Amino acid sequence: MATSMTQLFVTLLLVAAHTAFAETNMLQDLCVADLKGTKVNGYACKDPSQVTPDDFYYIGLAAPADTSNTAMGSAVTAGNVEKIPGLNMMGTSMSRIDYAPGGLNPPHLHPRASEAIFVLEGRLFVGFLTTTGKLISKHINKGDVFVFPRALLHFQQNPNDAPASVIAAFDSQNPGTQSVGPSLFGANPPIPDDLLAKAFGVEPQVIQKVKGKFPAKK
Repeated sequence: MATSMTQLFVTLLLVAAHTAFAETNMLQDLCVADLKGTKVNGYACKDPSQVTPDDFYYIGLAAPADTSNTAMGSAVTAGNVEKIPGLNMMGTSMSRIDYAPGGLNPPHLHPRASEAIFVLEGRLFVGFLTTTGKLISKHINKGDVFVFPRALLHFQQNPNDAPASVIAAFDSQNPGTQSVGPSLFGANPPIPDDLLAKAFGVEPQVIQKVKGKFPAKK
């Protein structure tokens, strides 16, 4: 009897998992995001009669972004569902990243997506960290592609004296970004100094100094 119940439970669990997976697929031709509607783990569909070609169009990645006023010398221009409503439910998005000479896209992660970058111009030093602390890194050039696995810390640096730029592709309509420095030292409410000091093996005064470089998020 116990074996039969176990088999029944496993069967029901597998059916439920299969159903949950299947229902993540599109059940209609398109679901253009209603950016003004209620948001529950994504966007509701816009009235199909109100859909236009512009819902699937975006020119924002065509030109380099201004990196002169950025602290790290890099600028990210997103092409996600909030910029291209037609991406809703499609599980994909793009961004353009521009780097000034010496610019850095500092260590960060995307909790909801893997990322692949294609170098438009320049040469970059890129890499990611595995959960065992191994650094996987490489210098890449114009025309090269490099992939960052989902939710792993990664970075891109332009160590050269000429600008560089990439197009990044994600397997999520809204991959999300969490940067290490601002997340730890600019949290709101703030993470206690003594906690961070112990975690990094430094004095609290050092943490206070670092926090001064990262204004608290609102």
